[in-house]
Amino acid sequence: MDKRELAAFLRARREAVRPADAGLPPHAGGRARRTPGLRREEVADLAGISVSYYERLEQARAPRPSPQVIDAIGRALRLSEVERAHLSRLAGHAPPARPGPAEQVPPGVLALLDRLGPVAAYVCDARHDIVAWNGLAAALVTDFGALPPAERNVLRLAMRPDRAVCSAPPEEAGGFEAQAAALSREALSRRPHDRALRRLVDEFAEWAPAFAERWRHHDVRPHATLRKRIHHGELGVLDLDCQTLAVPGTGLRVVLLSAGPGTPAHDRLARLQLRLALPEPSSRA
Repeated sequence: MDKRELAAFLRARREAVRPADAGLPPHAGGRARRTPGLRREEVADLAGISVSYYERLEQARAPRPSPQVIDAIGRALRLSEVERAHLSRLAGHAPPARPGPAEQVPPGVLALLDRLGPVAAYVCDARHDIVAWNGLAAALVTDFGALPPAERNVLRLAMRPDRAVCSAPPEEAGGFEAQAAALSREALSRRPHDRALRRLVDEFAEWAPAFAERWRHHDVRPHATLRKRIHHGELGVLDLDCQTLAVPGTGLRVVLLSAGPGTPAHDRLARLQLRLALPEPSSRA
């Protein structure tokens, strides 16, 4: 049980719930609310637990709550399924995954990368390391195989001087940082002893204020789709859909960069994919 992370998560989620969403009036006892979200006593009442116990949970002083209490608090705070799973892990009701050998990318996923047509794709692990990619991703973003293994990482690539190669369009500002914060929080709840990931998070938080801000919110709800702007030497500027898919039974995720059929970006990706005509299978880290 990670008492400090559990306390911080409960505070952040409590402050994010609007009283109206919980069926409570905007004023309590005739007084205007001075704090955002719900009060501690309101959460305790909605969850059917004592106020003193819930206060101790938020102060990181309470003993481990039972699964029934965690479920009740999850309902009171109107948590999503992802957030409830995160809360349960923080409370010690799921065995944490410890750092170990790098996960092997399933052969079926490697084969899929080469069958996607004009879709750039790469595979990341829980530490944001890029462990597999297809030829179109290497031609579009960067030559992953030419990078030192330690630099073959989504967050480290974002911190490179040439990061403008892959950025977010203005309307999506902060989306990548929010996504990275959510995925990192979720990964650390599963791997609380992963010092390498914690160091990476600390480093990226210093470099990216938007990430640091989202990290403080304890949001663990990832966005399935983002937008990416690629500045390519030959293709020019391409605004692409960026979708993230989890690989069941692993800590891996597949990131897909694509454009809708009939759009100029799709046609350019298709031409680049045809020019590559790579005979070798997908690269591996």
